[in-house]
Amino acid sequence: MALDLEEQEQVDEAKAWWKQHGNKVIWGVTIFLLAAAGWRGWETWRHNQAAEASMLFDKSVQAIGMNDMKTAKAAAAQIMENHAGSAYGTPAAWLAGRISYEANDTKSARAQYEFALEHARDEGVRQLARLRLAALHFEENDLTGALKLLEASFDPAFQGLSEQLKGDVLAAQNKPAEARAAYTLALEKLGEKSPLKPLLEIRLDGLGG
Repeated sequence: MALDLEEQEQVDEAKAWWKQHGNKVIWGVTIFLLAAAGWRGWETWRHNQAAEASMLFDKSVQAIGMNDMKTAKAAAAQIMENHAGSAYGTPAAWLAGRISYEANDTKSARAQYEFALEHARDEGVRQLARLRLAALHFEENDLTGALKLLEASFDPAFQGLSEQLKGDVLAAQNKPAEARAAYTLALEKLGEKSPLKPLLEIRLDGLGG
């Protein structure tokens, strides 16, 4: 009889504990299951998104090979719109920028290279995008905008190109002394074997002094 009373006390205690904590347990288990399901769903979604971005990028590249620029640009635009954060976002923007530039649509090209600059994961790609944007600003005679982009620091691999472009901008602004300094630094950074060296020397000679 004592055992029965002891068991009843344990049952009563369990009931009381469950009454107090049962909802927390249920919610905890539910949240865990939902989180696990959500993570699996997220992983599946991310995989599907990456596969779709890859397919669209291949489509864009193949269309360029077939000289179908309309299809190429449309596929690249779809990547930029729906898969900007994927590994294909920046390359797609670069392709679209090239297509726009070759079609003399510099306004669209600038927007696409700005997208590449904003979404690039690699610092080298960001610096290339900044150089390309600066060149577009220069071509559009936006000398202040070009110079602003070139004021940012560049790695040694890109510094020669940035200084050359900076020299062009400064020369266009009628600042020969500053342009000469930029061209001189560009020659130093590009090195003796650079195919750009003769062009830079001609520009330096043209500045006089």
